[in-house]
Amino acid sequence: MAGYVEDRWLKKRPNKATGKRERTKQWGKGKRYRVKGIPGVRDRSFNTSEDAKSWLAVAKADSRRGEFHDPRDGSILLADYIEREWWPNQSYEPSTAAPMRSRIWNHIIPLLGSTPLVEIDAAALRAFKAGLLSRVADSSAEVIWIHLSTILTAAVEDKRLLKHPMKVHRSVKRPKRQEKKAKAWSRPTVDAVRAGLQERYRVAVDLGVGLGLRQGEAFALDERDIDFDRGVVHVRRQLRWDSRGRPYFCLPKRGKTRTVLLPPNLALRVREHLRRFPAVECTLPWRNPEPPRTKVEARQRKPVTVRLLLSTSQGNRIFYKTWNERSWRPALASAGVVGVVGEKTARHGGRVRRHPVFELSREDMFHVLRHTYASVQLEAGESVVSLSQWLGHASPAITLEHYAHFMPGAGRRGLAAIDIWLAA
Repeated sequence: MAGYVEDRWLKKRPNKATGKRERTKQWGKGKRYRVKGIPGVRDRSFNTSEDAKSWLAVAKADSRRGEFHDPRDGSILLADYIEREWWPNQSYEPSTAAPMRSRIWNHIIPLLGSTPLVEIDAAALRAFKAGLLSRVADSSAEVIWIHLSTILTAAVEDKRLLKHPMKVHRSVKRPKRQEKKAKAWSRPTVDAVRAGLQERYRVAVDLGVGLGLRQGEAFALDERDIDFDRGVVHVRRQLRWDSRGRPYFCLPKRGKTRTVLLPPNLALRVREHLRRFPAVECTLPWRNPEPPRTKVEARQRKPVTVRLLLSTSQGNRIFYKTWNERSWRPALASAGVVGVVGEKTARHGGRVRRHPVFELSREDMFHVLRHTYASVQLEAGESVVSLSQWLGHASPAITLEHYAHFMPGAGRRGLAAIDIWLAA
């Protein structure tokens, strides 16, 4: 059977004259006994023959079952494993890859990167969690913890680790975000913010409240996506940017296209908007703005042309950062949703421009319109299943998790029905 123990300090064959095995050039250097000859298993040396024979027996048995793990493979530093082996083989789309890479390089590598994989134990995980919570909010810490778990899962699959540290050390729980109820705006707030926007952008508020669109979906909406005759809107794409600020089109979140009912009054507003601000053609790469390297990538990234419902006064597609800073936040301030906390100065050639600095309020960004759409639907008694489809959620359970507090009458109709049944 393959596999044997070699004595590195003595020659294999005895001297014919003396009948004794003579010393080799390695005599007294390093570990004496080496295990060799197991297919697919690297040689390993030991100080004693007992240790060598014991390891040989275990290694041969594990090798036969296909479960052999060499602890030396786990000696690589976590940072080296990520940078050399794991990250180069990932194929996330830019909208996912950019924030994921930022979290890994800004938090995982600084806090845990200098630790060998085999030394990521309960103590290392506790220290990592404590350090993480001192740097970022609970919600971000949870996402970063999931990224680390994904990396360690790959290390197990690559046979760098025998077992997943997070699954072995269950006493170390992942950070959990604090439950925050989704916020919805009142009708007066929506109207005030809408009035504070430039006229060409006011329909964006209508799309958010009337269809529950995400910002990128609204900015990528084609006038041909709106079927006025059938009274529906097809949500087929979103406008995104990579880490270098290059725009591209891609499918909506989780790759889910959907069809949403078009309220008649929203249809009237959209028609009026198109009369005053005709759609603008925009051609961008699909899925990834990087130049294709293969024919397959060329097909996957073939540019698509969209007749954008929303565009800038210069006839271009909207850049979300500029829009948020120059249009959305000033509209929030004019409506009294946020305040002005300062001023910043920018020089453009010989001119000096001063811009107000507004309070930061993530819960009052464009996404609040989507929450408002959900609240109106649920308070009107609409089905959670239907709303889940219109919002593009993975399941109705997610819709309930986010918006159950928008259902003040939940249970009341059923209670009344049972009460009537019992009375009968």
